[in-house]
Amino acid sequence: MTLKYYHAEPLANSLKSMLPLFEKGLAFESIYVNLHRFEQHQPWFVAINPEGQVPVLDHDGLIVTHTTVINEYLEDAFPELPPLRPNTPAGNARMRYWNKFVDEHVMNFVSIHGWHRMVGIIARNIESGEFEKLLESIPLHEQREKWRTARSGFSEADLANATRKIEVAVDKVEALLGESEWLAGDMYTLADINFYSHCGMMVERMFPEMEIATRCPRLVDWRERVTARPATQQALAMPDHTAPGLRTWSGAR
Repeated sequence: MTLKYYHAEPLANSLKSMLPLFEKGLAFESIYVNLHRFEQHQPWFVAINPEGQVPVLDHDGLIVTHTTVINEYLEDAFPELPPLRPNTPAGNARMRYWNKFVDEHVMNFVSIHGWHRMVGIIARNIESGEFEKLLESIPLHEQREKWRTARSGFSEADLANATRKIEVAVDKVEALLGESEWLAGDMYTLADINFYSHCGMMVERMFPEMEIATRCPRLVDWRERVTARPATQQALAMPDHTAPGLRTWSGAR
């Protein structure tokens, strides 16, 4: 059995599917894809994932993409290893509700702020001719448009809406954690991994004005419990190849 994991820094999407690998104690070959050199759009990588996005899991030649799918695949492929699903109808439904919530109402809005603050700087520093060549190499239309928007800057209305969505999310999780230890109940699941990877670590860095420590003390306690897990520590110790000014976010995909 051979597992290869193509990924960027241990943040956001790359962290999300790295955590289950460590939680399950799976040996895998780590293959770093440098997003800041646009390796995800190079022919060698597009041959692996035609969408030109990380992360990618290669399990004995079977290619699995998209983090929520990768994480569920690992549960199905390795049922004998420590589970990250409740594996009851009610528990799985609750876990999948929170995964859907994070995927649709959290990830993209944290990403907007990341693109605006970080990728926008990169995009504006590329000369026009080179930038157009870069766009031509991006397989997905939506990603090409996101790069264009990052170069010109996201609108104040889009940024304000993204902030509002994030505020709703942290308040919603804070309320839930008053009822249960973890997002899907009494066990740590893929739902916790999802929210932690996209929001749990980044909100205080990106939005100090939210005063999360005061606003969401249960969320802070939950985040510290996730961070203290041995698997999380292993994942966070993976190399970070970004320049010092870009170390706080790696969601360009």
